Amino acid sequence: MKEVFIIFIIALLIAVFGVISIYSSNYHKEGEPWQSIYKRQIFWVCLGALLFFLMALSDYRRLWDWAYFLYLFVIGLLLLVFLLGAIRLGAQRWLHIAWFNLQPSEIAKPAIVILLARYFSKKTLFELSSSTAQSGFLRSFFIPFLFVLIPAGLIIEQPDLGSGMLIIFILVTMIFAAGVKLRYLLILAGIGLTSLPIFWHFLHSYQRDRIMVFLNPNIDPLGAGYTIIQAKIAIGSGGFFGKGWLSGTQSQLHFLPESHTDFIFSTFAEEWGFLGVGILLIFYFLILRLIIRAAEMVHDPFGKFLALGITLMVGIQILINLAMNMGFAPVVGIPLPLMSYGGSSIIATFFSLGIAASICRSSNYA
Repeated sequence: MKEVFIIFIIALLIAVFGVISIYSSNYHKEGEPWQSIYKRQIFWVCLGALLFFLMALSDYRRLWDWAYFLYLFVIGLLLLVFLLGAIRLGAQRWLHIAWFNLQPSEIAKPAIVILLARYFSKKTLFELSSSTAQSGFLRSFFIPFLFVLIPAGLIIEQPDLGSGMLIIFILVTMIFAAGVKLRYLLILAGIGLTSLPIFWHFLHSYQRDRIMVFLNPNIDPLGAGYTIIQAKIAIGSGGFFGKGWLSGTQSQLHFLPESHTDFIFSTFAEEWGFLGVGILLIFYFLILRLIIRAAEMVHDPFGKFLALGITLMVGIQILINLAMNMGFAPVVGIPLPLMSYGGSSIIATFFSLGIAASICRSSNYA
């Protein structure tokens, strides 16, 4: 049980960092919606914490029976987005349910991890590695790829390129971990590289602009490159100790767009500096290390693949968001887990960490 509480306490501390950063980024904005946005985040954190313990104190093996149901449920939500989804900033990603805007792409991430964990853990790890190496392209590669391609394609079409590509990357890594022949992954890489010109053609104009700005932010400093330039200024101006809470210029004076969502890391770095960022990264590392340790200790293949998928889901989002804020990756709309504003992301992350905590608890009794 010790690992369960450690994961929860660290996750809660990161969420608190997020709440105070959201409050700070909207402190000087006028209007009730902006002044109460941090209160909504507190509500989502409390709901996420409740869901965390619900999953942590349950047996994660029960998810085996729910894997395909969750997958079909997510597919239904993603299809429903195109019929009833709300449009914001040119993207149709949300379902308005009462007073809550649900983002199905966030719910899809843990659902697909659960499905892949079941698919790749039908046998022992040794038997799975042998069978996938001998069963050919269909069972070991094409079927799981088809499972993921459907929701990933729907997510990319919203458009949400970052979340769609994240899911595909999780699939490729889990295929590799399952012992699938390397040549299948090389075939996939070859297909991906050769299809880049076609892929570029189907990108939206703003997505092309983001990629070009990533290569040279100064190509459009007052347009597509503005956010990246302001994010870099915010991070660099924080120095070692930061400017202090409620004292950040880029976020407080509204130079930094989306300072409470995709670019909350820049807001946090400006106010808390290198020291605060270091503490935040240590917290993230400790959570991921505990999940990896659970994967090493649990004897159940389903638990191993679940822990691996959750580590990838959380870890890749952290890396992409930080790289995006620092100009090392294109802006793709990936939230920073537990910190960025958004109920769907908070709930999906706490749900996933609760599963990881259940695996930790089970491994202690294995």
